[in-house]
Amino acid sequence: MSLKDIQKQVDDWIKEYGVRYFDELTNMAQLTEEVGEVARIIARRYGEQSEKESDKNKDLGGELADVIFVITCLANQTGIDLEQAFQKRIEAKTDRDKERHKNNKKLK
Repeated sequence: MSLKDIQKQVDDWIKEYGVRYFDELTNMAQLTEEVGEVARIIARRYGEQSEKESDKNKDLGGELADVIFVITCLANQTGIDLEQAFQKRIEAKTDRDKERHKNNKKLK
């Protein structure tokens, strides 16, 4: 599935089930909330914090998908083509970092 497909699927879902997009500030707050849920799982499952019994069944994949959903909402409502933006960003990162990480002694 391409990013264009994801953007269309989210837009179709919003139109059919979501009534309308939440405003950008509400979606930004939702994104922060969803990223926080991802951080909680990562910190407790892979970090040094102990995992609470109530967190053991949390679905990291589902939480990451929630982040993608909200990011896609923000892109759709602000007219961003995520596929084009991502491609442009990957090219810029490649140009900027093509040797930087290879030369980083901390990564060896």
